Amino acid sequence: MRHTFPKREKLKSKKLIDTLFEEGKAITIYPIKLIYLKTELPEKVAIQAAVAVPKKNFKSAVRRNRIKRLLRESYRLNKGLVFNNSEGTFAFLFLYLGKKMPTFGEIVPKMVEILDKFLKKEKIV
Repeated sequence: MRHTFPKREKLKSKKLIDTLFEEGKAITIYPIKLIYLKTELPEKVAIQAAVAVPKKNFKSAVRRNRIKRLLRESYRLNKGLVFNNSEGTFAFLFLYLGKKMPTFGEIVPKMVEILDKFLKKEKIV
């Protein structure tokens, strides 16, 4: 599997994001929270993902964008765990809950852990 994150895999639908917050299931491994929902996606992909960092915790847009880049990159490198094992289509939203600026080394193991927990919770593995 190629480690890419093309446009069709990015979750952009406002309706779907609102539905995620209302009906989605959540898995939290501090400092990342994964909100997911099994749903039909408009694109022909298994998973569409989005990332968010609350303005409440990080006032500076530069810091929020940096954290979003770290989350997207760690997901991009580890999405093979889910893509190769999942059945059905899912919408993912990764939320950063921490109060301090993370490093890439702190984010990657948490991302792997949260994706593994997702697979176990959905009884895919």
